[in-house]
Amino acid sequence: MGLDGSLTLSTLLMRMGGGLVVTFQIFIITLIGSLPLGVLIALGRMSKVKPLAWFMRLYISFMRGTPLMLQLMAIYYIPYYVFGIKLNLLNIGPMDIAGLHVEIGWVMTACCIGFILNYAAYFAEIYRGGIQSIARGQYEAAEVLGYSSAQTFMKIVLPQVIKRILPAMGNEVITLVKDTSLAFVLALAEMFTVVKQIVASEVTMIPFILAALFYWLFTILAEFVLGRIEKRLSYYHD
Repeated sequence: MGLDGSLTLSTLLMRMGGGLVVTFQIFIITLIGSLPLGVLIALGRMSKVKPLAWFMRLYISFMRGTPLMLQLMAIYYIPYYVFGIKLNLLNIGPMDIAGLHVEIGWVMTACCIGFILNYAAYFAEIYRGGIQSIARGQYEAAEVLGYSSAQTFMKIVLPQVIKRILPAMGNEVITLVKDTSLAFVLALAEMFTVVKQIVASEVTMIPFILAALFYWLFTILAEFVLGRIEKRLSYYHD
């Protein structure tokens, strides 16, 4: 039976499914890019090279102090306003690859760049707090044992930092799940954009309800994975 006489539940779920795949792509690509970038930014922020440390501090302040939506729009329009490249040449749009609805082209690229740069700034501050929480004596003990700076960081500092920052990282990951909806500002066909289109065309609130459930289940899954990781690290005690 149709939800409003014309749109069936199965059809609605199929249309929303394509947007959900794009949402998941944004989420995964952002994590893959921002987690390691955040480490580099944190190390630069703590560097003894003053110009580098000040630049990273300014970067973090700017990325956290301006709206993500504004950053996405600015990055999207850079090719046109800076290099004079027509955006319609870069926007390839959605394609079905191996049966999946995949967004390619500059819209998706700009969106992922914006998310990565923004979240790397937040992750960098979390990393910095974790690294600075390690007692100086552990560095000195590692030096006495003949560890290099890289070995000290990778084998002694990093395992402790990861465990200490997991709760804060978990909060940012959960926020990222919901922030993916901001991709609508670029008219990217992620789930929220698709839902708005369906609501406007079919005049029904049911897609909003289903979208809320999808986001909720997505966050529950993320919480479960983070909880498993934290449990695996429970062998280490402060």
